[in-house]
Amino acid sequence: MGLIHHPVVDKNDQTIAAAVTNLDLHDIARAARTYGVSRFYVVTPLEDQQELVRSIVNHWVSGAGATYNPDRRAALEIIELQPNLTDVLAAIEKSECQKPLTVVTSARMERSDLNYEGLRELGARGDRPLLMLFGTAWGLAADVIEAADYRLAPIEGWGSYNHLSVRSAVSIILDRLRGNMST
Repeated sequence: MGLIHHPVVDKNDQTIAAAVTNLDLHDIARAARTYGVSRFYVVTPLEDQQELVRSIVNHWVSGAGATYNPDRRAALEIIELQPNLTDVLAAIEKSECQKPLTVVTSARMERSDLNYEGLRELGARGDRPLLMLFGTAWGLAADVIEAADYRLAPIEGWGSYNHLSVRSAVSIILDRLRGNMST
């Protein structure tokens, strides 16, 4: 799973680099760990944001936070920082000996070619590793969406309002994909 901070878009559909948030790191890592995600990539080219990620992760994985809250340590130790998506893909290809299939989603998705059942089936086949990409700010830039192997149908709520936080969207999607459907 990857949380992309660049290239993403702002509310005017301009490509930007978004800031990393402490809440996203903690909440997404906890959800990822709960649902058995092996690696949570945080992607930002900004050096000050990379330092922020390192500082937060180090505190909870090897610093005072590791002994204070071992559960938080278990969650944050799956975080891997990368400067760009190309490096994420290379890291996965190196560790898995094959290129991953990329899956993107967005509240503003114009077209999708995969629903949740289809993604569960794709994952169950296990032919290739899957990399689910989420965008910060107002979502992934169009070139990331178009370059992906699959575009997952967006989460749809009750009405026309559709602007979940990325950490909420990640939790909902993970539950739809890997949650216990019998409860």
